[in-house]
Amino acid sequence: MIKIGMLICDRYEIIEKVGTGGMADVYKAKDHRLNRYVAIKVLKQEYSADTKFVTKFRVEAQSVAGLTHPNIVAVYDVGDEDGLYYIVMELIEGITLKKYIEHKGKLDIKEALGISIQIAQGLSAAHANHIIHRDIKPHNIIISREGKIKVTDFGIAKAASSNTITSNAMGSVHYISPEQARGGFSDEKSDIYSLGITMYEMLSGKVPFTGDSTVSVALSHIQDEAPLLDVVAPQVPSVICRIVEKCMQKKPEMRYLSVESLIADLKRAVTDPNGDFVKIEPVVVEDAPTIHISDEDLKVIKEGTKTIVVSQDVSEDNLDLSHIDKEPEDEGGEIDPKLEKAVVIGSVAAGIILALIVVFIIFKIFAGGGGDNPGSDPTPTADVTATASPDQSVEGVTLKDLSDMDKQTAMAYINSLNMSLSIETEESESEEIEAGRVISTSPVEGSQIFAGEVITLIISSGPKKVPVPDVTGKTQEEAEDILEEADFTTSVEYDFSDTVEIEKVIRTEPASAEEVEPGSEVKIILSKGKETIFVLVPSLTNMSQKEAKKALKKLDLVLGSVTSGYSDTVPAGCVISQTVSEGTEVETGTSVSVVISMGPEPRYIYTGSVTIYDNPFTAELPSGTVKFVLNQDGTSKVVTEQVMTPENFPFSLSAQGVSESEGEIVMYVNGARFMAYNISFTKIAQ
Repeated sequence: MIKIGMLICDRYEIIEKVGTGGMADVYKAKDHRLNRYVAIKVLKQEYSADTKFVTKFRVEAQSVAGLTHPNIVAVYDVGDEDGLYYIVMELIEGITLKKYIEHKGKLDIKEALGISIQIAQGLSAAHANHIIHRDIKPHNIIISREGKIKVTDFGIAKAASSNTITSNAMGSVHYISPEQARGGFSDEKSDIYSLGITMYEMLSGKVPFTGDSTVSVALSHIQDEAPLLDVVAPQVPSVICRIVEKCMQKKPEMRYLSVESLIADLKRAVTDPNGDFVKIEPVVVEDAPTIHISDEDLKVIKEGTKTIVVSQDVSEDNLDLSHIDKEPEDEGGEIDPKLEKAVVIGSVAAGIILALIVVFIIFKIFAGGGGDNPGSDPTPTADVTATASPDQSVEGVTLKDLSDMDKQTAMAYINSLNMSLSIETEESESEEIEAGRVISTSPVEGSQIFAGEVITLIISSGPKKVPVPDVTGKTQEEAEDILEEADFTTSVEYDFSDTVEIEKVIRTEPASAEEVEPGSEVKIILSKGKETIFVLVPSLTNMSQKEAKKALKKLDLVLGSVTSGYSDTVPAGCVISQTVSEGTEVETGTSVSVVISMGPEPRYIYTGSVTIYDNPFTAELPSGTVKFVLNQDGTSKVVTEQVMTPENFPFSLSAQGVSESEGEIVMYVNGARFMAYNISFTKIAQ
């Protein structure tokens, strides 16, 4: 029993359940060894003791374990522990293509082409490894949150083999190829057929073949022509319709011979949607491999031409149709029209005989005193009818009328049958049935259902809803006309808006595009213009820049320009002054600029030096009094005055100036001006 928090193989911690299928449940788990999240598919307990199911489960892992491709869900590990069989896979956060189609109705053409190409690329990688998926359907395609397409669930995949003629592994009945429905040879072209059905559903919003039972749908794949996509979805370009049509050909040799050629046409359709390059015609394959058939297989094939069997245990997840048609196929897959007609007639005849047997046994049971037990549990139960044929016995259930039952109760009833039934739900509008309750079922009430079948509940989404028109920016009169024409009633309210001019529509309640019932009231919100609010400017002095900005924002004011200045009283980094005084009443949104302190202004000295090389003395004047005077910025001062001789030269002189500007040193000898020299000063902080 899987429980949240349990550890599998001392490695995988179960986090939550994320999905369930016919024979397995899927959980999100934490791989503590590699520190990553993974998905774990665990075989349901009721199948763990069944060798057939365990084998099929292991085949899935073995089929895909060797595949590495961006469009295929990766398999990391496979194992079993205490009778628990599991597969560890890449965790993809997203939804299935089926859910996506249900959500959108039908996909945009380019979107559908992009998805189809990615699916085909995944299949191409599988086929290159000789793996045929055999169950391609929207349910097995995952769209990640990043928009990446991943093919998953290789549960009935098989290795391609030229001597494999028949197999009991069947794909879901709405998507299987004719050769799978007949139980015949399936190869890469079978996947192409299923992909064609998937593309048909993406572009039209529905599958081409439907019916009251899986058998009737399977027969439709064999003998009926699908409604033309051009007719069902006229907006789809003809070349894309031809691509889908070629994929869905009954005869395998008339389909694309490889996924690569399909990808080429899909890519060409993206750039040339009006082209005429798709040809649908039989292809002669001259290098077809020789199929070696054993004596036992040959015997089965020969007997198959004489026997037509319709199984009584049919479901989408376990399509054991006993090979509705066991006719042998030649290498080209040609179907004998006479034999195909015989299949249909024989199938109908077998169905009628089976129905008569069922009716007879029901009559015998009730005639023998059967009936409801007084005082029994009022919970809905099923009428179980046992029928027998000469070579097998089948237990069937008559499906009750579930209409107008709430969804949970209906699902509980189906689960109470203990027949491993799969439940699918579809939503449909209804004027009579309340939202969340059952409108009808497929199969319909009174139908005989068998273990493993899919029961579809058609759930009411309530009355038909229509989107609210977008009237933003229009006048009241224009908005009322548009809404009333769309069958809505209106009322008017006002609100402030910084962007929408006065008396124009800001929004509606419900909002535009929201779907509501016709006749509902739509509230029109008109603009009163920008709301004017006045506030008092706070004192920002001694606040840091960050604190000042926060204080202004709190009052819906804006910090304007920030400049710097010296202050002997305000600490560095804090506000000295502001452009709008404290206590001033201003409109919200007003900008207030500030001056930030750099601290006290520093004190500087200016020093300079110069070397005097000119010696003023001669033999006639061997010495004298020398005076050096600094002239700078209109001021003069004596730097030094002393008796000097020739030995004092060259003479180095240092002086302190009054600024950084260049000054002049004048040398006087015995009171007479002798020479002037330029001197530069450097600013140095004290």
